[in-house]
Amino acid sequence: MITVVGWDGSPLPRQAVERLDAAVLVAGGRRHLDAVRPPAHVRQVVMGDVSAALDQVDAAAGAGAVVLASGDPGFFGILRALRERGHAPEVLPAVSSVAGAFARVGVPWDDAVVVSAHGRDPRTAVNACRAMPKTAVFTAPGCGPAELGAALAGWDRTLYVAERLGAPDERITRRTPAEAVAGDWADPNVVLAVREPAPGDRPRTHNQPAAPPRDWAGDDAYRHRAGMITKWEVRAAALARLRPTLGMLVWDVGAGSGSVGIECAEHHAAVIAVERDPAACAQIRRNAGGVDVRVVEGSAPEALTDLPDPDAAFVGGGGLPVLTGVLARSPERIVVTYAAVDRAVPARVLIADAGYAVDGVQLAASRFADLPGGSFRLEAQNPVFLLAGRRK
Repeated sequence: MITVVGWDGSPLPRQAVERLDAAVLVAGGRRHLDAVRPPAHVRQVVMGDVSAALDQVDAAAGAGAVVLASGDPGFFGILRALRERGHAPEVLPAVSSVAGAFARVGVPWDDAVVVSAHGRDPRTAVNACRAMPKTAVFTAPGCGPAELGAALAGWDRTLYVAERLGAPDERITRRTPAEAVAGDWADPNVVLAVREPAPGDRPRTHNQPAAPPRDWAGDDAYRHRAGMITKWEVRAAALARLRPTLGMLVWDVGAGSGSVGIECAEHHAAVIAVERDPAACAQIRRNAGGVDVRVVEGSAPEALTDLPDPDAAFVGGGGLPVLTGVLARSPERIVVTYAAVDRAVPARVLIADAGYAVDGVQLAASRFADLPGGSFRLEAQNPVFLLAGRRK
């Protein structure tokens, strides 16, 4: 029998105390063992090297072992590792660190995204904070409050840092990203990254990544200048190649109306829209509504210099120098559209020479247009060349 006991700083329930009294071995972090104080007859294993500690738990399972963990062991916790070893332990959970952190700051969290940086690429956690209005991060070395604050420079976020929850020296701190960079933070901690709602934001029923995007937007859903918009037929093909999802950062370069970037944000990717025209930048912000798109006003490729590297990029404006600047940042996927025939061939060469497998298509759609009497005709749209590359 293995019992996993969650601890949140509160006195242990009677059932957990009984399991500790009956155990021959208890494993947990040093702070858990010091706080719980197992009976003297129980052998203690400090869980520094998790794999080595669980080997000892395996050996003692038949005689009775207890594993101590923070909060809810089934929520980004030790329960997964035990089940991967073939155990089906009894679990006595406490309040999870995330629930505790949100409770301490008095913020509801039913619409929050929760990610962990433990044993994972921290880029996923960072981009979730960039993309979603409310994100909780189980931090890890190299992805703590200071690193998250640095990565969120340019994004409108408030960071709540919950340090050593349940311990006597527990501390909850509200900081801007820049302030978090300069802070001195105690482990363990949980970071809540929250975008405060702005006046005029459209209410959104769901912000969870499992929620589908809003209805597919036609061209009339976006304000734009005299047809300067990626038409919905082209946009659909571009998104199919970009494959935006939570944990990705997408650049929309030469964004125009921002339609491609906004659709990527609807799929929960973090998005930076780069546009040189101030009026178009204002339109992008209006078009985005409650969807979070970071707008950078400036001319590419110069405006790209200080931006974080993208996982995928859409280039909808500018010439070959812009494409060259984007390729220099090595996104995993790149999609480029051109109306001009003479730009498509050299663009294909540039993408291939940069180490990408390239394919392309000419999209020439004809839309239904109403005629008197209830009939309709086909109204041809300007053909567009779409090139898509994936890094080899």
